[in-house]
Amino acid sequence: MTAGLSVSLRPARPLDAGAVGAILHRFETETPWMPKQHSQAEAVAFCAVMIDRGWVTVAQPCEQGSTAGTEAVAGFLARDGHDIHALYVQPEQQGRGIGRHLLRAAMDETAELRLWTFQANDGAQRFYLREGFVEIRRTEGTENDEGLPDIQYLWPAEAS
Repeated sequence: MTAGLSVSLRPARPLDAGAVGAILHRFETETPWMPKQHSQAEAVAFCAVMIDRGWVTVAQPCEQGSTAGTEAVAGFLARDGHDIHALYVQPEQQGRGIGRHLLRAAMDETAELRLWTFQANDGAQRFYLREGFVEIRRTEGTENDEGLPDIQYLWPAEAS
């Protein structure tokens, strides 16, 4: 993590749906290989459902001297039991340890985690492999809404 940066994690609140949805929608619209399927309103509504289910943890960076919770949402993780449904960090905040902080908090809460990422998302693949996940399955995209080839990962490796 960058010197002087600490991260505050907390359960998402209903009013976070706009910020969380904006992060998700931004990934879709700014990623060249990602199909453009959803409006920002649809992304916000989807995130509101995950928040209502209690799946979402948000990360807020707090620079030295600031109060936790006064910064904007920098990233989020959505998890239902052992299944991670989403882990996204604002592009400007990437490389600062925020995604790792969110993921390790989830690892501390459960003995096993599963997730999917797209085969085109090389950065996500490197990240999950560095964090101890192992690839357990690949598909041609017939089972996801985007129709993109994907990879399923499992942590810890011993769980497989």
